[in-house]
Amino acid sequence: MPKFNLESFFKSFLLFFLTIELFLAFIFYNYATIEKEHLRENLFYEMKNYSYSFEGDKFTLSIAPKKDEKLYELLESQQSLYIAVDTKDDKADILHISYPKKNYLLELHKLYQTILLHFLLLSLVAILIAFLFSFYALYPLQYAHTILKEFMKDILHDLNTPLSTIKLNLAMIEKKDDEIIMIQQSINTLEMLHKNLNNYLKETPPQMDTISIKSLLYEQINFFQTLYSHLHWKIDIDDELITTDPNLLSRVLYNIIHNATKYNTQDGIITINYKRKQLHICNSSYGVKNINKVFQRFYKEDERGLGIGLHIVAKILHQLSYHYDLNIDKNNIVCFHLTIK
Repeated sequence: MPKFNLESFFKSFLLFFLTIELFLAFIFYNYATIEKEHLRENLFYEMKNYSYSFEGDKFTLSIAPKKDEKLYELLESQQSLYIAVDTKDDKADILHISYPKKNYLLELHKLYQTILLHFLLLSLVAILIAFLFSFYALYPLQYAHTILKEFMKDILHDLNTPLSTIKLNLAMIEKKDDEIIMIQQSINTLEMLHKNLNNYLKETPPQMDTISIKSLLYEQINFFQTLYSHLHWKIDIDDELITTDPNLLSRVLYNIIHNATKYNTQDGIITINYKRKQLHICNSSYGVKNINKVFQRFYKEDERGLGIGLHIVAKILHQLSYHYDLNIDKNNIVCFHLTIK
C-alpha cells in the first residue's frame, strides 16, 4: 500500500478509534461512579439491618459519646465507614456500627479492576470496529487510485515506443537546424515528464555515483537557456565532485529550473549559485499565493501543469536525505535552497 494510503488509513483509524474510546471512557467513568455509590449504599443497608439484630461478625460495635452526628447516615473516618444509631438505654451515648476502611478500599479496588477489564475488552472490540470502518471508508479511494495508477502505467508504456522512435530518427538527421534543435528540446521535455510520472508511480533506491555538480547543472542550464533566451541568466557555479544519484538529482534540477523559467516575468532573471554544497536557484515572479503548499501533491496555482513536479522534487530529496527550502521576498524573488551532502 502506498505511503499516502497508509497515512490516510491510520488517520481514519485513529479518528474512529479515539471517538469510540472517548465514548466508552465517558460511559465507564459514569458506570464506575454509580457502582461506587451502590457499594456504599449496600454497606449502609447492611449496617442498618445489623443494628436491628447485631448478628454476624462483618461489623464492629462501639459506644461513643453523643455528638452532633447524624443518625442512620453513612459516615467516614480515617479508619472506617460507620453509622451512628441511638441506644434505647442510655440517652448520653450512641452506638457506632463500623466497617474497616481497608476492607472497603479493597472491595472498591476489585470493583475498579472488573470495570477496567470490561473497558479493555470493549476497547479491543473498538479497535476491530475502527479497523473495519477505516478500511470500508477508504476502499473507494484505494480503488480509484488503483485505476488511476494502472491508467498512468498504460500511458507510460505507450509513450515509450514513439519517444524512442523520434529520438532515434532525430539522431540520424545530419543537418541540425533550429527547427530540429527545438524538436529535440521538446522531446527532452517529454522524456523528463515521462521520468517524473514513472518516479511518481514507483520508488527505486538511489544509485549513488561520484559526479561533477557543474556538469550536471549545465546540462539543464544549457537546455533551458536555449528555450528561454529572453531571460537574464546569472550563473556562478564552483566545480565540485559530489556523491549522489545523478538521475534523481538531474530530475530535481530539471523541475526547479523549469519552474523558475516557466513562472518567470516577461523580462525576468534567473540566478543559479553553487558554492560549498549550497545550491541557490532564484527567479523573479509575479508572486506565489501559498508558498507552503507548492510541494504538495497536485497543488497548482493556475491551470498549467499537473501539480506533481515539485511534489516529485520533495519526494526525491527525501530519498536522498537532502535539506531544502523555498521562500519568496517582498520583491517577488522566489529562491530554492538546497544543501547537498
